[in-house]
Parts: sequence; structure tokens; C-alpha cells
Amino acid sequence: MAAQALAGATVVHKHVRHGGTGTLEVSEDGIAFEERGAHAEHSRVWKYEEIQQLVLSQTTLRVLTYEDREKWGLGRDREFVFEALPQDFATNVYAMWRDKLDQRFVAAMADPEVATLVEFPAKLRGLTKGVQGVLLFGEDRIVFRAVKAGDSRTWRFGDLENIASAGPFDFSLVAFDRGSREFRFQLQRPMEEARFNELWRRVNGRK
Repeated sequence: MAAQALAGATVVHKHVRHGGTGTLEVSEDGIAFEERGAHAEHSRVWKYEEIQQLVLSQTTLRVLTYEDREKWGLGRDREFVFEALPQDFATNVYAMWRDKLDQRFVAAMADPEVATLVEFPAKLRGLTKGVQGVLLFGEDRIVFRAVKAGDSRTWRFGDLENIASAGPFDFSLVAFDRGSREFRFQLQRPMEEARFNELWRRVNGRK
């Protein structure tokens, strides 16, 4: 890996049963993982263009590759899941990736440095129950800072396929997230039509 790499972090590679400990290293060029013990064959080095999708949260990194899954994968692609990320590791990696990587990078965390133009207390709707938090609109991204950190999200405008509103208390966005994925919010105070139109122009002006 390049000399600019972050110091190697000890993480847990999730297996079908239990997990294996190894060292994860991130650089400007890509990601390297070295697993120790009985499953050393799980070690990998990826350039960013060799990765289908990266999903980063404060505690977990998911790397979806172009490799076929072994045995009964039925043509599905192999995903490597790394857990127990050290404190501040995700924040440091996010700072490297947010302006470097394209829409294959999914930030399942709130950008800590977003320059907020306006914010709305909001509830992210779910299939069984919703998630409470605050929806932040910035110069070039939208952030949902959830009460429970693991439900937070950041979308750069380039990550968005579309935004929409069915009324002053409704806001939804469609993200390029392994296809198209919709996130719909109930706003706890109204968004004026002029505010939504300004945001729509900002999002679509980036395309």
C-alpha cells in the first residue's frame, strides 16, 4: 500500500461462524486486509476500482467485491464484513473517502463537519418502525443524524438520483445504493416550497 496509508487497525473479519482477527489498512490507492491464523487465505488487497460498494459505519466496514461467492453462492458476489473498528478509525477513513470516491461509497454515518444551511427534526420511515433524528441540509450533502448512531446516513448530492416532496411535512430521496433505494422522512416542522425548490436546484445542478 502507499506511504499515505492509515496505520493498520486490528479488526474482526466476520465469518459464517465466529470471526477471524486481522489488520485492515486504508490508503489513497485502496484497501488491504491481512488475516491471521487458520484463515490466512481470506487476506486481500483491493484497488478502489476493484470494489463494487463500500458501506462504512462507525463500527463496521462492508466491502462488496466482484468475486463470486464460494460453493452455493449461485453467482452472487462476495462481501467481506469487518467489525469492531477501533475508535475514530471510521471518522478518519470517512474524511479520506468522502471527497475521493464515487457513488459506490455509502456513508452509513453522519458527516461530523457538514456546513448546515437548515435542519429539520425528522423521522425516517421504516417497514416496521421509524427512526428519530435530525435531517441536515448542507452546501453539497444531506445528512440524517439519527438518535441511534448506527441509523445515521450521509448523502453527497452526487449520490442522489432524485429528491421529492408530497407536502410541507414530507421529504424523500432516492439514492444510488446498489440500484435505487428510497428514504422517506416525516418532517416535524414544515419545509417551505421555496426551500425545497432551492434544494432541488442544488442537487440537480451537481449532475
